[in-house]
Amino acid sequence: MNGELLLVGCGNMGRAMLQGWLAAGFVRPDDVHVVEPAESLRAEAGALGVSTYASAEALDAALRPATVVLAVKPQVMAAVLPAYRPHVAEGVVVSIAAGIPVSALEAGLGKVAAVRAMPNTPAAIGKGSTVIFANERVSPQQAEQVVKFLSAGGAVHRVEHEALIDAATALSGSGPAYVFHFIEGLAEVGTQLGLPPQTALALARETVFGAGALAIAADIPPAELRRQVSSPGGTTEAALLVLTENDALKVLLSLAATAAHHRAVELAKMEA
Repeated sequence: MNGELLLVGCGNMGRAMLQGWLAAGFVRPDDVHVVEPAESLRAEAGALGVSTYASAEALDAALRPATVVLAVKPQVMAAVLPAYRPHVAEGVVVSIAAGIPVSALEAGLGKVAAVRAMPNTPAAIGKGSTVIFANERVSPQQAEQVVKFLSAGGAVHRVEHEALIDAATALSGSGPAYVFHFIEGLAEVGTQLGLPPQTALALARETVFGAGALAIAADIPPAELRRQVSSPGGTTEAALLVLTENDALKVLLSLAATAAHHRAVELAKMEA
């Protein structure tokens, strides 16, 4: 990555992203500045060889990083932004805070090149999905750079309308929690059927992991994969008859994702 990087906030997601960038060689430790108020988290960041600071006031007044990544909690974003206004200059600002619209970033930082990104937790191990929206001030070169370093966490998808970030939040941002809950339920059923708890949990995890990997690797749609394992009169068909009756599973997923989407929209309006 060209130029210096300023990372504001180095909690779980911020640190995971930083580790990914360094491991991929996208940025050198000497070019990274991390602001993190929590001493323990700041120490963990410092162990990676980057420069760390307790607050924005400790930064060199002349610092003008090419990229500023905002990884702070949404509820403190408005209070945090003004302190970084002198540092954004001609760089690009990337926010991973849920529910914070570009307009809120501009309110705190001025008319900057801004990218709103929604990663999900599997990005911590390089298997995630990140959806981004860039305002009109982001140059093609800046957009390419942002996509490159976010790709350390997995796939990156760009949308042309900011409202679609809220839809992505309902699908991929919150989606891992849906899958984790499914794994919980599948493992619990396994124990009810007599399997040892550890075996049931292992089978549930492996089944979801394997099915997801196959769905990505296959050149056919998931519906066809489902049909291939559903022999007439077999065990899978018996289970699917329950899940598909009155579109039970699809209806439940729709209700869940719609609730997440509505909440994402509400949060964005509150911060606009």
